[in-house]
Amino acid sequence: MEFSEVVRRRRMVRNTTDDPIDPAAVDRIVAAALRAPSAGFTQGQDLVVVTDPDTRRRIAALAGEADYVANGFDPWISRAPVHIVVCTSKAAYLRRYAAADKGGPDGPMAGEDGWDVPYWWVDAGAVLMLVLLAAVDEGLAAGFLGVHSIPGLRELLGVPDDTEPIGIVTVGHPAPDRRSGSLGRGRRTDQIHRDRW
Repeated sequence: MEFSEVVRRRRMVRNTTDDPIDPAAVDRIVAAALRAPSAGFTQGQDLVVVTDPDTRRRIAALAGEADYVANGFDPWISRAPVHIVVCTSKAAYLRRYAAADKGGPDGPMAGEDGWDVPYWWVDAGAVLMLVLLAAVDEGLAAGFLGVHSIPGLRELLGVPDDTEPIGIVTVGHPAPDRRSGSLGRGRRTDQIHRDRW
């Protein structure tokens, strides 16, 4: 599929079939995601790939899927055959920027105060977008659920204390879904500025 087609087709799909996904496709998706750029080539992102049905059901329960279904939606989280949990580590960035080639332990970015922009979040977003695009490229559907909606995810998956899960990308074969009401707002046309704002 051409890149422009992948970008055009990418949207948050919140319903999939429970048909299995070829493990090789999942491997290609996560390999593509880890090609994302990272500040100082820190590579401070990790992915937890969840395919175990019981763990997926437990994640769905933590996320309150029962209430979601009670409101007329499909059981999107538990049904998706693959969950890819995107994680980031601020500690990895602080360690990397305390290295001699980045300013050393007394350098301006060796502590969190030296970061005007917390690039661990920026880089996690780049990984997230590549997961979403790679899923589309494989002919699959993907949706994102922020970790703020999933209390207890860290403990369930054994994510280390110095690593933050940011959310889950559900991946599966697309099924009919209800599109977000937010799409009715239409696309903005005033977001590109040339030479000046």
